[in-house]
Amino acid sequence: MSQLILTPKISEKAMYLAERGIYVFEVPTSTNKIEVTKAVEAAFKVEVTDVNMIIAKGKVKRFRRVLGREKDVKKAMVKVKAGQSIALFEGAK
Repeated sequence: MSQLILTPKISEKAMYLAERGIYVFEVPTSTNKIEVTKAVEAAFKVEVTDVNMIIAKGKVKRFRRVLGREKDVKKAMVKVKAGQSIALFEGAK
């Protein structure tokens, strides 16, 4: 298995969800739920109960006369077993 890059999302909504045991990560667009589950369990030593994936389409931007588009971003919302937490998100409160 290749090394999956998990980038934590730090925002107001992500911190609100982190208090309820749901952690948000940015993942590559080719990733599936099973890969995310294995990567989170291996990296943070927690038991994952549920994973939801969201694809945020990139915005259309204009620079002078040239139209362009930002990259699509895939987010994984990972729910961990009750009583467990990821320490990475605890310090941002």
